[in-house]
Amino acid sequence: MSPTPAPPGGPGTPTRRIVLRGAFTAAVATGTTGALLPLLDHEGTAEARPAPGPEHGGSGSPAEEFAEMYRGRDIRGTATSVVPAGATEDDRVSVAVEPVTEIRIDGMPLHVMRRADGTYVSDVRHYESYPTLLETARAAVDELGDARLAPPAAHHM
Repeated sequence: MSPTPAPPGGPGTPTRRIVLRGAFTAAVATGTTGALLPLLDHEGTAEARPAPGPEHGGSGSPAEEFAEMYRGRDIRGTATSVVPAGATEDDRVSVAVEPVTEIRIDGMPLHVMRRADGTYVSDVRHYESYPTLLETARAAVDELGDARLAPPAAHHM
């Protein structure tokens, strides 16, 4: 019986299949790490979004509040940070807190949305964003002129 031939390059040289398998495994591991890193990077998230506190409007306290007469219209607004029920003081650092916003013009609600960059847009001026709720409300009054806001539509199922 003759002995089996050794792979080309000697007994300690890896085969093409082993090299390709290793390269594929390294590529998959690198891609997975790159995809999951933003999800697992808690320190970067904490820096990008300040933790709520008294200066940022903690649970239930207004972060921005105003009431004024502007061009003969009564405008009022609040942005209140809400922390999920059951969250302790230690949890507030790791919980993403979004403000609940409300603007009223002459007592009628104006629908306002917060954009990802922290600015606000309203239904009246939805092509421009504003850095504060007050500026958003004033821009809506400017756009409305003498017109009044319509009451909110009832949602039907």
